[in-house]
Amino acid sequence: MATIDFTSNQRPTLGIEIELGLVDHRSMALSSSYAELAKLLPADDANQFKPELMQCVVEVITGVCNTVDEAETDLRAKIAMVENAADQVGLRLWWGATHPFSPWREQQVTPDERYHQLVELLQELARRLVTFGLHVHVGVDSGDKAVMICDRILRHLPTLLALTCSSPFWEGRQTGLQSHRSKIMEGLPTAGMPTLMRNWSEYVWLVNHMVGTGFINTIREIWWDVRPHHKFGTVEVRVCDMPGNLEDTLAVSALIQCLVKSLSDEIDGGTYQHDCHPMMVRQNKWRATRFGTAAQLVDSYSYQVVTLAQAVNELVDKLTPMAADLKCEHHLERCCHIAGSPSWADRQLSILAETGSAEEIVRQLTEGSRVSPVKATSYP
Repeated sequence: MATIDFTSNQRPTLGIEIELGLVDHRSMALSSSYAELAKLLPADDANQFKPELMQCVVEVITGVCNTVDEAETDLRAKIAMVENAADQVGLRLWWGATHPFSPWREQQVTPDERYHQLVELLQELARRLVTFGLHVHVGVDSGDKAVMICDRILRHLPTLLALTCSSPFWEGRQTGLQSHRSKIMEGLPTAGMPTLMRNWSEYVWLVNHMVGTGFINTIREIWWDVRPHHKFGTVEVRVCDMPGNLEDTLAVSALIQCLVKSLSDEIDGGTYQHDCHPMMVRQNKWRATRFGTAAQLVDSYSYQVVTLAQAVNELVDKLTPMAADLKCEHHLERCCHIAGSPSWADRQLSILAETGSAEEIVRQLTEGSRVSPVKATSYP
């Protein structure tokens, strides 16, 4: 069995990865143009900009940050670079977890050996992965700690999904869901809720078993809603849809950083692990998937049904002292506003109801999500 070493972090460092769609500025349809865009981006030895499985996606990645404000400075600069490059080649950036009307069958796979192996292994389940998500890494000090936090944070994952729902459409249809992306991801054999693991040793055994039996090719093919990341020494939360702008992205990232650090401190302090039945997490995740910010969630302590706003307000109150330590209070407070407002999925549906145009959804939201001014020559 191969050894997998966990890179220890002594601080709750923060890393944010955002997946943005590339859309044609005239048709508003997805465009498999990553290679063309990448030619105009700066030399990238630090992997700041990356392709994904499909060529209609650009992934923008922060460096290792200490605070959400640092991550904001990092992301604003990088997104502005991508926007400038996109302007030059007639593209816009789509902040949403699925596209309102572009068919997945028309999207092109990135020419990369690993991606082609995935398509060969997963077939249509891979080809329809035309989705866009937010991934947040928070540093922890040991593999055992990372595994324990993955277990303890499970009950909060539906809340994080509900705050970010932005995928009500699939193949041009209204799905009736607020997060269709979450159901697409759950179609993969190693996605969705993680399996129960008791310690780092059990996680290493599990990964080695899956690779050794040919179930996966590498550890990178574990796409759970939350997972340990041995190379970065983090807990990586992957459940979220892609929020519709940078401000909401930072707010949810602040909530995740505070949650992970709070759970880490509880473990250090010897706090008892409160059991939350996996079926309750699944129930709440379904409610988040279906209703977004209008979801009514079951409290895992009281078993009472509460609104998302109630759940988030209580969580924010509990985490406010942690947010002060991590210097992200104003970002965390924004989560209360998000929970009490229409979701990004709702906003997409409202634009369609008002205009009757799926293209107008993309036009309005790509304009509204920009972090840099629109150039006079942009979108001719």
